Amino acid sequence: MHGTKLRITSLSQPQQLGAAMGGGADVHAHRPARPAPRHAKLKMLFVVIVTNFFSVYLFSGASLSLNLPESAPSIHLWDSTALLRDLNATRDALSLARAELSLVRAQCGTSSLLLDSVLSKLGAVHGEDAPAAKDFNGWPEEPSGELKLAIEPHRLPHGFSVNFGTDELFPGLGFACRNFQEDLTKYMTYNASAACPDDEALALQLTLKGCEPLPRRRCKPRSPARYVEPKPLPESLWSIPADTTVNWTPYTCKNYTCLVDRARSRGGSYDCKDCFDLAGKERRRWLTDNGGPGFSIDGVLRSRPPGTVRIGLDIGGGTGTFAARMRERNVTVVTTTLDLDAPFNRFVASRGLLPLQLSLAQRLPFADGVLDIVHSMKVLSNSVPDAVLEFALFDVYRVLRPGGVFWLDHFFCLGTQLNATYVPIIDRVGFRRLRWKESRKLDLGAERNEWYISALLEKPMT
Repeated sequence: MHGTKLRITSLSQPQQLGAAMGGGADVHAHRPARPAPRHAKLKMLFVVIVTNFFSVYLFSGASLSLNLPESAPSIHLWDSTALLRDLNATRDALSLARAELSLVRAQCGTSSLLLDSVLSKLGAVHGEDAPAAKDFNGWPEEPSGELKLAIEPHRLPHGFSVNFGTDELFPGLGFACRNFQEDLTKYMTYNASAACPDDEALALQLTLKGCEPLPRRRCKPRSPARYVEPKPLPESLWSIPADTTVNWTPYTCKNYTCLVDRARSRGGSYDCKDCFDLAGKERRRWLTDNGGPGFSIDGVLRSRPPGTVRIGLDIGGGTGTFAARMRERNVTVVTTTLDLDAPFNRFVASRGLLPLQLSLAQRLPFADGVLDIVHSMKVLSNSVPDAVLEFALFDVYRVLRPGGVFWLDHFFCLGTQLNATYVPIIDRVGFRRLRWKESRKLDLGAERNEWYISALLEKPMT
């Protein structure tokens, strides 16, 4: 018993710890430590000597310099006096640079003012306006009131629309409207929800200037006093409507009798002078083929397969007589016209036909390839700028379906322009000629050397 106790108490501290962690049965007997090798002691001695040497070097006050290029500034890592001196020098240089920069900015500002003054004086010499101080999206002045409300974009109630490609709805407005802001502001000056001003002449003037389409308005056009219902079809096709169907304020004539009498009077310069005389020349239009530029409607329809001409357009159709003749042949034709000192649109509508107030500069409001026939008489002529004419002809080509026909009726120009200008323009569009007639235009005298072209042109099937 005593021997065992003496053995247990003679265990070393590591052995006791091992017994506590792993159990007394696995404790090994104490082994004496091996002496460290000599080369390890030499390494430790070398490290101590080098460390002491470096410490003495640092605290001796010696400066540490880096080998940098001569162009680089000297850097003192441990000399606080030199560092402070360099810092003060840098601050002084920065202050000087800032002062020079402020001086340059002031000189630039002065130069800009002088340049603006010179440009303004030059503009005054040449009759030009000074540069606008602010940009109002192309408007000379900032729009306000009803004009601003009508032309500005409006947020869509449900946010971004995949169909629109935006989260805003932009109103349609003619680009040229910005050039006539004073007139447009006058047009858009009215009392909302009340009667519109009698400003049809102003609206037409803006349209002819290229401000088309006009912005929408929130007022109500005045209805004519004692309005009379139109006559039923087909009687309405060849009847003069009642005078009380029109507000005559914008026009020189104040009744239809005056418009009809224009055809029988001498002199005067009117647009479509004899259009309102439905008992005269207007009644005989397009009924016969004269072998020259005067084609007949029946002859044109016979050039197409039966029943394939169903819908069409008459560009600049006056009072709608071409549409009336086509209506008698079960063809629906839309008539574009303008109220040039006469109520052309109302007259067309009174005949039971569809008018469309549209200028030559406006893109045709039809989808591609939908119309069977397009007709235009005298409106497309040498009075239209060449570029506008070419765009108009390509637009006609666009709205015609394959196999559709364009009836160019009595296009007129000077003889010198015929083959040099207009025939190449027409041919560039790509129509196929079904019929082509050229003839002298003699109503104003042979010495004017004016010519007619009448043509039936087909849009190719492929």
